[in-house]
Order: sequence, then C-alpha cells, then structure tokens
Amino acid sequence: MAKFRKKSVVVEAVQFISANFDEIEAFVGGDAEFRDGELLVATLEGPLRAAPGDWIIKGVAGKLYPCKPDIFDAAYEAVA
Repeated sequence: MAKFRKKSVVVEAVQFISANFDEIEAFVGGDAEFRDGELLVATLEGPLRAAPGDWIIKGVAGKLYPCKPDIFDAAYEAVA
C-alpha cells in the first residue's frame, strides 16, 4: 500500500445565504434554482441540494459541488 497527499488546488467558492441567489446564479453560470429554502445546483452528477450556510465550490475543470461549512473550513483556507 502507498500513501498519497492531495495536491494543493486553488478553488473559487461562494457561501449560500438566503439573500445571495443572484450572486450564486452568476457564479454557477445560471445553473441554479432556489426551491423551498434550498438551492439546487446543476452538476455533472445531476442536481445537488445546498442548504443555507453551505459553500458552492467551483473546482478543477469548472466542476461545481456544494460543501457543508464544517468540511469546507477543515479543507480550505483563504488565499491572497
């Protein structure tokens, strides 16, 4: 068995708060829908739900995915 370390990757992200749907829609290129207090984000795997407080991440090759705040805080730090 071998061990591996995840490569350092810079991502773009925006945190979903109830009042910033327009910002998120622009961030994801219009592939978002606000329904019943949740955000539906179109991803390669199909639509994924994000709750208020979740982060929407644009990762490698523009892949979009939601991330819970505690996981985001553990995995990412701000860059200058």
